[in-house]
Amino acid sequence: MSQPHKILSAAALALVAALAPLGAQADEVAVAVAANFTAPMQEIARLFEQDTGHKARLSFGATGKFYAQIANGAPFGILLAADDSTPEKIGREGLGDAATRFTYAIGQLVLWSKQPGYVDPEGQVLRKSDWRHLAMANPRLAPYGLAAMQTLEKLGLAEQVKGRVVQGENIGQTYQFAASGNAELGFVALSQVTEGGQLREGSAWVVPAAMHQPIRQDAIVLKPGQGNPAAGALMQYLRGPKARAVIQSYGYSF
Repeated sequence: MSQPHKILSAAALALVAALAPLGAQADEVAVAVAANFTAPMQEIARLFEQDTGHKARLSFGATGKFYAQIANGAPFGILLAADDSTPEKIGREGLGDAATRFTYAIGQLVLWSKQPGYVDPEGQVLRKSDWRHLAMANPRLAPYGLAAMQTLEKLGLAEQVKGRVVQGENIGQTYQFAASGNAELGFVALSQVTEGGQLREGSAWVVPAAMHQPIRQDAIVLKPGQGNPAAGALMQYLRGPKARAVIQSYGYSF
C-alpha cells in the first residue's frame, strides 16, 4: 500500500474510533412534560439531541394526570411539572430522586382572547357581561388552572363567572378552547400566545404575580430514569445557556 493510502486509512480508523464512544453513550429518556411547556421543550429537545446525541422522547399533558400515571408505574424517566409540589411529593414518596429536583422555569398566567382589542390591559373585561365563556384548566389537575381560580377569587369574581367557565383537562386543551373561539376568553400560559417576547395575535392581560401563588415549575428524575445517562444529561442541559435562552424567549423567568 502506498504511503498516502496508509495515512488515509489511519486517519479513517482514528475517526471511527473517536466517534464510536459517542454512539455507544447516546441514550434515550422518556420525559413527561407539562402542557404549558410544549413549545419550548420541543425546541430544547431538538437542540439537546443535536448537541449531545441523546434523545428526549416527549409526552405532554396535565401534571396531575402524570402524577397518577407515575404512581401506577408509567416508565417516564423525567417529569417537567407545571408546579413544584408534585415533584416534591414524588421525591417524598420515593417515586423519584429528590436530590435532582430543581426549578427549571417560573410560569406566567395571562387572560387572553383571540380577538384584538377584546382584553384590556387591566383585565376589566372579566367584569363585563357580554362574553359567554371563559376557558381555564381544571384547578384540581393543572397548576395554571389553580392560579386562574386564585386570580378570580382575588378579584371577587369566582362565584359571578362560575356558570360561564369551561374547563380544559390541561392548559393545552384550555388554549384550544380560546384559540378556536369557543370561549371568548381564556386563562392560559404566556408561553402559548407569545413568540420572541411579542403577542402573536389577539389581546391579553398579563396577570400580576401577586394575584396567585408563584407557578414554580420543577423537574425531577423519576425512578426509571435513575442511572440513565440521557436523563442526567437532559437535567444538566436544562440549566445551561441554550435551554435557558429558549425558556426565556417564551416568557418564563427563573
